[in-house]
Amino acid sequence: MARWRQRLLSSACSSSSSSAAAPQALLRLASSALSRQSSSRGFAAAPDDTTPFVVDIPVPYAGHRCDPPEQRVETSAKELVDFFKVMYVMRRMEIAADSLYKAKFIRGFCHLYDGQEAVCVGMEAALTKEDAIITAYRDHCTHIGRGGTVLEVMAELMGRKSGCSLGKGGSMHMYNKEGNFYGGNGIVGAQTALGAGLAFAQKYNKQNAVSLALYGDGAANQGQLFEAMNISALWDLPVIFVCENNHYGMGTAEWRSAKSPEYYKRGDYVPGLKIDGMDVLAVKQGVRFAKEHALTKGPIERDPIERVRKLLLAKEIVTVADLKNLEKQAKAEVDEAVNQAKEGGQPETHELFTHVHVKGLKQLAYGPDRKEVIVPLP
Repeated sequence: MARWRQRLLSSACSSSSSSAAAPQALLRLASSALSRQSSSRGFAAAPDDTTPFVVDIPVPYAGHRCDPPEQRVETSAKELVDFFKVMYVMRRMEIAADSLYKAKFIRGFCHLYDGQEAVCVGMEAALTKEDAIITAYRDHCTHIGRGGTVLEVMAELMGRKSGCSLGKGGSMHMYNKEGNFYGGNGIVGAQTALGAGLAFAQKYNKQNAVSLALYGDGAANQGQLFEAMNISALWDLPVIFVCENNHYGMGTAEWRSAKSPEYYKRGDYVPGLKIDGMDVLAVKQGVRFAKEHALTKGPIERDPIERVRKLLLAKEIVTVADLKNLEKQAKAEVDEAVNQAKEGGQPETHELFTHVHVKGLKQLAYGPDRKEVIVPLP
């Protein structure tokens, strides 16, 4: 009997496909030069303190054909501060990308992730770089989470050769092989089948790792998703299907396109878990649960405010002034990356013909008339 897969559906993210994030989702970050604070409830921790403490998860998980994880998660002062740092850098990066797009430094498509940072950061807290991730075209922050840099993202967005895909991919095609990040993909829903393929490779090679195939609510009705779930369940593949539900597929509200927007139940025979994707700790706990399930039983699927900021202040790990200081640092980091990306060179003309075929096949690329332009591929 095929073992159950869980589908981990990330939702509750109220940002649409536009660059503007929902105000309540604004995530602040903490500074690295924070002083030790004392709590009126007896808690005291320096921002680099790794002493664990338990936090309640306010929004309940909802499970489909599985028992959800407990509503409590272990964290530390250092982890919360690190969460804030990374999320605020991501937020500033996406805000900068929005401005650059409007100023026409970025051409073509530009799909932003601001407001959904908790999904990416919480997910990474439960994974290792041995695990693989493949996502759709809203991929800027996923590249950062997998170990990429702001400069690599900004340079790629502006078509510079110092970009993570050598300036040839743009917004929708970030890529980091060393970080097991198999990129943003422009075809809606197509990455889910590729994610199943990554999981098949992991199982075939007997790797103790999982693959996460991320998609949006707009792709939840695509046929290849159901095909991927079916074969994953049939073969017990270690894959987690992650639906980042921000309630809009481009400009179309979920209620106008989906008869059943409870995406974590969509696989029927595939167990699912609905998570508050705006709570980074809830995502961490949920993905940890999903990874363990996927490795021992097979695939799983999941449904993303200012939670970390409130925790840091409530536990008196940091002060408001400390947070403001780190916000300035994050902004400066992004501004520097933007300036460097602007000064970077564009890809050489011959780069248009690289990374098309396997090297050494002696293939020819022809121009529109098949006479004037004939280029041997490297």
